[in-house]
Amino acid sequence: MRGTRSARGVAAVLCLLFAAGCGAPLAPSAFGEAGGPALEPERYFEGRTLAFGVFEDSAGAPTGRFSTESMGWREGDALVLDQTIRLGDGTVQERRWRLRRVDAHRYEATAGPVVGTALGEAHGRVFHWTYTLELEPGGWLRRVQFEHWMYLADDGETLLNRITVRKLGVVVARASEVFHRRGAP
Repeated sequence: MRGTRSARGVAAVLCLLFAAGCGAPLAPSAFGEAGGPALEPERYFEGRTLAFGVFEDSAGAPTGRFSTESMGWREGDALVLDQTIRLGDGTVQERRWRLRRVDAHRYEATAGPVVGTALGEAHGRVFHWTYTLELEPGGWLRRVQFEHWMYLADDGETLLNRITVRKLGVVVARASEVFHRRGAP
């Protein structure tokens, strides 16, 4: 009898944990206009930013490292952002973004390997954006979907970027990246 009661208790806890994980994902607006500095990507990335990151497999185990150096400047209503991404194996990728605010919370961006337009939304200290990236031809991961959740720290200079990469809706990789601003206006 006692073993049955324990098994039921464990099953109940597992059901609760499963149900908690099945909730709808938070929208950026759920973060509201919480106190502290607001994250405005077109201002944060103006000037020089440096970042260090770690790639992770779909289970969260580290698989590689990378660093990013960015320089951003204003051109009309857009932020132009040149990025140099250095992968742990010595490979270097160059990317030029054009980021534009559409309204109080929404953003659009384009970049060389991005298919179509990247869409973003900022609320309070959070910026969420998604896009499809065209990778090197020949592999099964030729086109993948990126999702970024960026969180601005209290100092207004440090930014945590959580990246999820999907192919056909299945998570194939993740990355954690920390940005620091340098020489911002």
